[in-house]
Amino acid sequence: MTAAPLVELRQVSKRFSKPLDVAERLARALGAHVSEPIVHAVDRVDLEIFPREVVGLVGESGCGKSTLGRVVVGLYEPSDGAVLLKGVERASLGKEARRRAQLTAQMIFQDPFASLNPRLKVREIVGEAPRVHGLVARDGLDGFLDELMRRVGLDPTYKRRYPHQFSGGQRQRIGIARALAVNPEFVVCDEPVAALDVSIQAQIINLFIKLREELGLAYLFISHDLGVVEHIADRILIMYLGRIVESARTEELFAAPNHPYTQALLAEVPRLDQRKRAFLPVKGEIPSPLDPPSGCHFHPRCPHAMERCRREVPALKEIAPGRLSACHLNDGT
Repeated sequence: MTAAPLVELRQVSKRFSKPLDVAERLARALGAHVSEPIVHAVDRVDLEIFPREVVGLVGESGCGKSTLGRVVVGLYEPSDGAVLLKGVERASLGKEARRRAQLTAQMIFQDPFASLNPRLKVREIVGEAPRVHGLVARDGLDGFLDELMRRVGLDPTYKRRYPHQFSGGQRQRIGIARALAVNPEFVVCDEPVAALDVSIQAQIINLFIKLREELGLAYLFISHDLGVVEHIADRILIMYLGRIVESARTEELFAAPNHPYTQALLAEVPRLDQRKRAFLPVKGEIPSPLDPPSGCHFHPRCPHAMERCRREVPALKEIAPGRLSACHLNDGT
């Protein structure tokens, strides 16, 4: 990539703390050792996404994928680190500059029903943001919405309906139209097909591919399913318990996964040429982000774990041109 990244994360972490309840505060006042629980959702992540690039972010539920996506678009502020938009740190922008910058990055959510206001018609759901931000005149709104709805595969007359009057796939198309309504350059897609039937998933994936070609969009495509991400991503990041453990071009990652966690995830992906194979889930449960393991977070589930893995956090480093992995096995020790 020779162009500057649209979005860049530098050592970004995100933590959440839960306030103590009355009993816990009383116990602490009486001398008990009680502290606020802290969830380590994202842990020192570096990330670059370039114009027109599709980056897949894959990991099990609870690994911090959605939190990272929300940090990228500004719904959450990072606890540590910096988010840069087109080379400028977001935190340094003034109010108006930040508003304009954040319009360029939008998000599509997993649940297409919960993310739409059931009291509003599609016309208000999709049209409110471009009208408020002055992107379209009031008298031109209907024509703008008609064109946008056709682009995402919906009949323009549907703009007078409410969300409950649509199927799941149609509601997700409304969510996509809402994201596109402010002319973004970059879209975070947070498990956008996970709640849909398999046949509808393929239609929505094809729509994302078409929109990328027509509008020059870049995506951060979040999923727990490598099989889905394989069809759309140029590059894939594997996330485990808040950390990126591997990064590679899609075809390279599928051909030769390096990290033991990536290997375990790929072993779960069904293949037509492996019909007689027994597919097993990744061994064990993902640990709690309230109390993550020491050293390499994956070591309690890793078949190759050694003492060093329990003590030392492996660095995410280049193991081949354009390939990164965080595993002590790459050191040959």
